[in-house]
Amino acid sequence: MRSSASLGAVMTTVGLSPATLVASENPPCAPIPFPQTPGLTKYVVEFVRNTKFTDLPADVIDLGRKSILDGLGLALAGSRAQNGKIFREYMASLGLPNRGATVMGTKTKLPPRFAAFTNGLAIHVEDFDDTQLAVGKDRTYGLLVHPTAPVLPAALALTEVAATSAKNFLVAYHLGVEVECKIAEAISPRHYEDGFHSTGTCGVFGGTTACAKLRVFDELQIARAFGIAASQAAGLRENFGTMMKSFHAGHAAEVGVFATDLAALGWSGAEQILEADRGFFHAFGGSYDPSAIFHKLGQPWTIANPGVSIKPYPCGSLTHPGMTEMQRLIRSEKIKAADVEMVEVGTNHNMPNTLIHHRPKNNLQAKFSMEFCIAILLIEGKAGLGEFTDAVVNRPDVQQMIERVRFYTDPEAEKAGYDKMTTILKIHLKDGRVIAGRADFGKGSPANPMSYDEVAEKFHGCADFAQWPIARANKIVELVRHLEDLGDMRTLTALCGG
Repeated sequence: MRSSASLGAVMTTVGLSPATLVASENPPCAPIPFPQTPGLTKYVVEFVRNTKFTDLPADVIDLGRKSILDGLGLALAGSRAQNGKIFREYMASLGLPNRGATVMGTKTKLPPRFAAFTNGLAIHVEDFDDTQLAVGKDRTYGLLVHPTAPVLPAALALTEVAATSAKNFLVAYHLGVEVECKIAEAISPRHYEDGFHSTGTCGVFGGTTACAKLRVFDELQIARAFGIAASQAAGLRENFGTMMKSFHAGHAAEVGVFATDLAALGWSGAEQILEADRGFFHAFGGSYDPSAIFHKLGQPWTIANPGVSIKPYPCGSLTHPGMTEMQRLIRSEKIKAADVEMVEVGTNHNMPNTLIHHRPKNNLQAKFSMEFCIAILLIEGKAGLGEFTDAVVNRPDVQQMIERVRFYTDPEAEKAGYDKMTTILKIHLKDGRVIAGRADFGKGSPANPMSYDEVAEKFHGCADFAQWPIARANKIVELVRHLEDLGDMRTLTALCGG
């Protein structure tokens, strides 16, 4: 390129502007050095190895019981989903014997790794499962991991291989949840913002932790299992609204079993996989905050502080504050769909980045559509499993109401911070009135938690959806209510399968 004319022609051809070229001549600021935290993986491994049931605080055990009951109900309901049926057909095509671990809600049994996958898939498929809260102000509330889906199925699958007390199961479950949540909290927000689905990527450490604890691994085996799991971490948010989103959770649970299967046989893996320059935090996030995990495991336990949300609606958690407030306004103001001209829903800019389906055409897209969630509450007054179906989503009245919902970024919500899900509602009625509301958190969050009995009510709704026998459902609720007293976890899993 010897002339400005030829330079301009080349710039036009490759899509560059003169401003871009000038900017490229100014070197960017030096990158922030990757944190050096020698011994981080070793610290996590030692915490997993040394923690006992007696180290679990009473409130942590109580919160765990609710998430476990919630997960079991969702596994039953999710067993009816199309992708679960497809996967069971695939398993049948392989000619595997009908033995191993329970596939919840069915008479099928599979080898533990595949049972873990199928049950993780089922728990997450309706987007009705519990959600980790963020601590950091730069981390979008509720966009870390769904903690139970990668851990519970993996742990339950191993309890069917050998007799396991509920106390041993509980410590494994809580360790899995704690490790995956702290890893998700520590990794750079870029990890999620640029497209990784943290339930699939960070979740592999949860499932692996729980399985390693149940197998009574020594420190070398745990470290190697983490190395094996990290190379299988996967999940892209572009797949939200498709069958692949729940695949991520199922895969994370399966990895927990598979990684520890291999580690038990002597398979090797990097023993410093979290903090290494070519390890998990660097490769998947570019950076991380060591202070969010190093010497922070169990101090406090994430399930207690900042907490985990249990969902009242089977859709993305970012819709829940707006849905909670909308349902309250519908009831208190006696709002009818026919009276509504338009609804404005304002949030911070990160929420539309996940709620990406503005004109959904199927139930999976509807779960990530603020417009559908608001519209269905106005029309039906509820939003349960029965409302999130392809047939309902495509009803003319629903599609017409979706057109009346405006979802946008609101400066006030943006200013509130990303550690909240601030949602501002303005309901414009045909008579000229405007009814306004605001919510930072939804029902089921630590700010507005569900009691055990409320979770049991949700569980019964899921069991009814799965057409599960009421007598069995009642027994499951009562067993989990006093779970630590159970001598053999197979008593519980037997109630969840054929």
